[in-house]
Amino acid sequence: MTSNSQTIIQDIRQEFEMLLEFVTSDQAKQATADYIERSLFKLLLAFGAKLLSLFFMMRSEACSRETLQGTAGCRLAYQHDTKRSYLSIFGKLGLWRPYFYQKGVGGETPLDAELVLGEDCYSDLVREISDYLGVSSAYHKSGDMLSRLLGLNLSTRVIEETIAEDAGQVEAYYAQKPAPEPKEEAEILVIQADGKGVPIIYEEPTSPKPVRLGKGQKRGHKQEAMVTTVYTIASQPRTPQQVVDSFFQPNQSKPKETSGRAKPQNKHIWATMAGKDVALERLVKQVALREGDHIDHRVALCDGCEALQTRLTNRFEPFSLILDFIHADQYLWAVANSLWGETHPQRLEWMIEHALQILSGKTEQVLTKFRQMAQDNQYSTAQRTQLEKTATYFQRNLPYMDYPTYLKHGWPIASGVIEGACRHFVKDRCELSGMRWTPAGVESLLRLRAVAENGDWDNYHAFRKRQRHRRLYNSPYPEQSLLELQAMDSNPFDQILSTPSTDPVEPVVSSYSSKHYHHLPLAV
Repeated sequence: MTSNSQTIIQDIRQEFEMLLEFVTSDQAKQATADYIERSLFKLLLAFGAKLLSLFFMMRSEACSRETLQGTAGCRLAYQHDTKRSYLSIFGKLGLWRPYFYQKGVGGETPLDAELVLGEDCYSDLVREISDYLGVSSAYHKSGDMLSRLLGLNLSTRVIEETIAEDAGQVEAYYAQKPAPEPKEEAEILVIQADGKGVPIIYEEPTSPKPVRLGKGQKRGHKQEAMVTTVYTIASQPRTPQQVVDSFFQPNQSKPKETSGRAKPQNKHIWATMAGKDVALERLVKQVALREGDHIDHRVALCDGCEALQTRLTNRFEPFSLILDFIHADQYLWAVANSLWGETHPQRLEWMIEHALQILSGKTEQVLTKFRQMAQDNQYSTAQRTQLEKTATYFQRNLPYMDYPTYLKHGWPIASGVIEGACRHFVKDRCELSGMRWTPAGVESLLRLRAVAENGDWDNYHAFRKRQRHRRLYNSPYPEQSLLELQAMDSNPFDQILSTPSTDPVEPVVSSYSSKHYHHLPLAV
């Protein structure tokens, strides 16, 4: 251990004593909890920076400066120590490490590989926090949070670029992720798909647009994000009346048994801007992973989009395609509002009657009735148009509206999972006020957002770091599980405070020296 590291250790001991004094002094006995908590947080960040600097220094001191056998098999001579920046949650630090070089071969800094460092200055912890904030809220808000909480200044551009880089291994991660164990699955395999528009800007407009746009002109447009999901669910037979009750009864009157409804198991959500075909080809692979003897039924749910229905039936032949009842219900509501108005007391009664008919397998009678009404001049043009529109919709979707059979088997008939995904997964993040995206930018965001939504965040980033290490260093990834367990089970201050100082050295002045502890204004 060099005198430099001894000096820092001595300083750390002194700062730790100051921390103890800060919370046990007579001034602290008059302070508010909020003041102590905020002050401690700032002091501990500075303390953490000191400890991390010590770690870097000791790792550098332990490195050999002897001639190095390079990764290409050539011998590289030690040249000098070189510095790289490291932006941690504690702030920006400097790391000095030995540099080896041979003319015509190149240079290496082996400590970078030992520490599993990336190509830029950002620590993996900072990247992961930044990524998580970025997939959840606007990039500038994420930067504000990092600045307020940790004092880190990451620009919107940096956060966006980090997300783009860290999303690069998402497909590879899911390609190698094993399927859930059959014992963790239910017997009905369900797929759902739907589209949601995302505001897109042109990266390179073919012709410049005027500063002031004309009527109807837009600087951007919406492009469809195709959202898919796959999961399993237990069979739960219901009667048409039970479904109607769950849809139309007031919340306070719903039976308590609804809390015991079957829930999706191992739900996997995905979204892409690459179009329906690309999204469904990926869904085919996900379905193949989930197949097995434990699956008794296969169900595909979607709205009435013909292009999507055709693709689903072609690619997923064993699946029974079901028209999402929520969409059928919306077409019924459109007729009810047209006939009765939105405030008429008989409107709800009419809805319950016709919804029960459709769920009971009488859709043909309903659409026939609507078409007869559409020919009756006692109804307005608008009413007749809506009646014909709904009848046509039901006619075209009749093959996918055998609700009595679906309910008897206990299959899901509503695509709440995909509707929720379109709203929460895509809309709530991509359609905030004023947002416009490039296709590449939103694709990266949606990939990392899928990792978060699917509960794979920690596992994915562990995979990403291993892939990066292989690409940068072509060496085995350091296994640190035992070290991490030891760190979690022990007090990091024990060894430092119990190690006797062999050389009485003057402590260096830290970013929070003793005067900071004694002169912080107390909020009493």
